[in-house]
Amino acid sequence: MSHWWVVVNPSAGSGKNIEARVRAALDRRGINHTLRVSHSPEALTSIIAEGRAEGHGRFVAVGGDGTANLVANGVLAHEWASTPTLAMLPAGSASDLARTFALPGDIEDASSHLVGHETQAIDVGLLAGSFGERYFLNAANAGIAARTVIEAERLPDRLGARRYVIAFWSALAKTAPADVHVDSDGRMIDGIAWNVVIANGRFFGGAMNVAPNAIIDDGLFDVQVFSGPRRSAPTVIRRVIRGTHLTHRAVRRTSGSEVAVGVPDDWIVEADGEIIGTGSFTAKALQGRLLFKT
Repeated sequence: MSHWWVVVNPSAGSGKNIEARVRAALDRRGINHTLRVSHSPEALTSIIAEGRAEGHGRFVAVGGDGTANLVANGVLAHEWASTPTLAMLPAGSASDLARTFALPGDIEDASSHLVGHETQAIDVGLLAGSFGERYFLNAANAGIAARTVIEAERLPDRLGARRYVIAFWSALAKTAPADVHVDSDGRMIDGIAWNVVIANGRFFGGAMNVAPNAIIDDGLFDVQVFSGPRRSAPTVIRRVIRGTHLTHRAVRRTSGSEVAVGVPDDWIVEADGEIIGTGSFTAKALQGRLLFKT
């Protein structure tokens, strides 16, 4: 039976009994595994290296999108003779990557998908900027969406995915539009804007259907630039939640495998819900870099 190297973020979501719940769920289903608890990004990196040193190539991220991002970055820091496998047990306040694969939203039900060998090759994004290099799985943003991540972290976890919608209004008050330049495989989008989206998956921001046309294994990003007057924000955000915003005049969309994003030096950049730095960056789609357990 295949062995899973399981990495638990004990502070994900409510942080209540996550380790015990995962152990019980995996034992109940007879899933062969080693479980490690990570209390920091540095510890997580060491845990992934330990698993690789022991010959494992199948990893489970227990937490939200940020945990999955850290596990993926830890895995992809190593060379592999064959493509490693990533699985996810959603336990965060927003586990949007799991929605793309229609995984159950709780640990107990989601653990069932670790049985069997079904996987899907997925693309991984590689960001490069003044912050260095960083892989991402689901989406990267520069502008108001990244500011929303900061504002959401100040809200209580009990709000769940709703805290991202609430945080957006605070972010809107603290963000000013600026001149941006986006080159996506030679297709240009320029002008005054609020946000630049580089999407690999469909959902982020707490189940908002931001990129309904994104395909996670086609070697392309779904690229969106949001502009328009501040007064249009209520209409746009309502449509973003439903995934009907792509026809709005404030949204310009394209796609590409290599994207250069020029933004002000103080614009915040986030990847999979993690703040990674500021300023301009490039994004490259690495096709089929991971196998995702479905």
